[in-house]
Amino acid sequence: MMLRAYRRFFVVAWQFLPLFFAFARDRHRFLLFGDGRRVSSEQHRERARTLRRSFLTLGPTFIKLGQLLSTRPDILPPEYIDELTQLQDRVPPAPWPEARDVIESELGPIDETYDSFDTESISGASLGQVYTAEFDDETVAVKVRRPGIEPLVRTDLRVIKFSVPLLVPFVDDAQAFSLETLAEEFSRVIRQEMDYEREATMLREIRGNLTDDDVRVPAVVDERSTGRVLTMEYVGGTKITDIDDDDTLGIDRTRLAETLERAYFEMIIDHGVFHADPHPGNLAVEPDGTLVLYDFGMSGRVDPFIQDRIVDFYIAIANQDTDAILDALIEMGTLSPEADREVMAEVMELAIADARGEEIEQYRVQQIVNQIEDTIYEFPLRLPPNLALVLRVATVVEGVCVTLDPEFDFVTVATEFLREEGYLEATAREFVREQLDTFERATQSTLRVPPKLERALDRVERDSLVVQSELNDPDGVLNTLAKRLVLGMGLSTGVLSTVALYISDALFGALLMTVLSFGIAVVLYHSFRKQRGIRARPQFTRQSMRQREDERIED
Repeated sequence: MMLRAYRRFFVVAWQFLPLFFAFARDRHRFLLFGDGRRVSSEQHRERARTLRRSFLTLGPTFIKLGQLLSTRPDILPPEYIDELTQLQDRVPPAPWPEARDVIESELGPIDETYDSFDTESISGASLGQVYTAEFDDETVAVKVRRPGIEPLVRTDLRVIKFSVPLLVPFVDDAQAFSLETLAEEFSRVIRQEMDYEREATMLREIRGNLTDDDVRVPAVVDERSTGRVLTMEYVGGTKITDIDDDDTLGIDRTRLAETLERAYFEMIIDHGVFHADPHPGNLAVEPDGTLVLYDFGMSGRVDPFIQDRIVDFYIAIANQDTDAILDALIEMGTLSPEADREVMAEVMELAIADARGEEIEQYRVQQIVNQIEDTIYEFPLRLPPNLALVLRVATVVEGVCVTLDPEFDFVTVATEFLREEGYLEATAREFVREQLDTFERATQSTLRVPPKLERALDRVERDSLVVQSELNDPDGVLNTLAKRLVLGMGLSTGVLSTVALYISDALFGALLMTVLSFGIAVVLYHSFRKQRGIRARPQFTRQSMRQREDERIED
């Protein structure tokens, strides 16, 4: 296994070495030192094409890695994100005898497992392939893990694990952290996608959660499903992007786009578990206009806190409230609390202004997200793993909606959904409750102040008022400044004493004071070289302030 991993490492290195050196020289012209180079957008785009071709050459694992990287604008510039979103893992299926061996090793002989089986696959991907069969007089879809994929994936994951420490010294700290977390995330994601038992669990849960009759999710055939074989209800349909304006089905394209968006909002905001791969190949339409979702291998979960922040984010976009947008991003962990809010607010204002069109209401969330993505590579932003999936889902879904209806207003539909589900009213009630709490505290303070003020004035009149103050300096800034001041005074005294002793021909004393002064100078210089001092503290968001207030009340 290790020998295969080493051999594979050199194959991968040969593919990526030219790009690696190019990136390293962008940071330091002479690899380890020197100024950086300015790279044009066209150069980035050409490199992105090379990177995409390398992923395709290296096979299934790296195709999946490229797809995951397309959701991480905190690691790569926008040109690479655009290029990698084009990666599709539609590949020729493995030969039927190999796929049959997988099925029979899991379920037993084909003839005894299914009533009939069509050996021509209807879909082929890098990790699995799909066939149709008959079971209990019903047509089913049988998804089979690609033969021999497990050892290749294990080898490639080892190679990626070996490679990350070699790349870290050549990137900045923020990207180094992102690369390390990406390697861990990718290992988890690809193993999850290969686990058909997990996919069946997610499929059943999402199917049970969706309440819209216009959305259909295939049912799982439990008695014919294992970790490597997944049997589902077969649901046919027309690929969502194949519906022409003059189609004979008579489908309302605008209504279909609205159904798609609302389905994803319900999954993400209401239930916290969602289908995370909504590209057109996984979306179909039945003749009656019902939306069909396929392939739940890539799916995710969001916790309640993030769900609430997503609601805040969309409400802030609808209201064009840049401060609320920044608060939501900070609370989600996407934007660093130390970021310059003024600069980021200008970015958000420009994004909204650029996206809104002739009328204020006519702007799309994808354009806003794209503008934000363009800044993630340059500003102190980061993307938690599941939030990266949510961002990708929002972008892809909005793109499909606009393909269906070029005039589709994503934000208006989102706002209407939030209003119908009661989120807008809940936010308004929370705001009113916060204002009432503030008013109550202010009223109580008003009633408490006069007696205290009277007692304080009485003590002043009796000359018995003593004022005590305590300086809070958790970072030791004042202590550092005091030490520097004492060292500076000592150095000045030492230099003057050295000069005086030298003039007085007291050479030994002058030498002694010179050594002492030099030691003080070294200590003083070292204190300025330390990475300490007055640094910006994280700015409080409304959420952190509420948490602090709750803690104060509990105390």
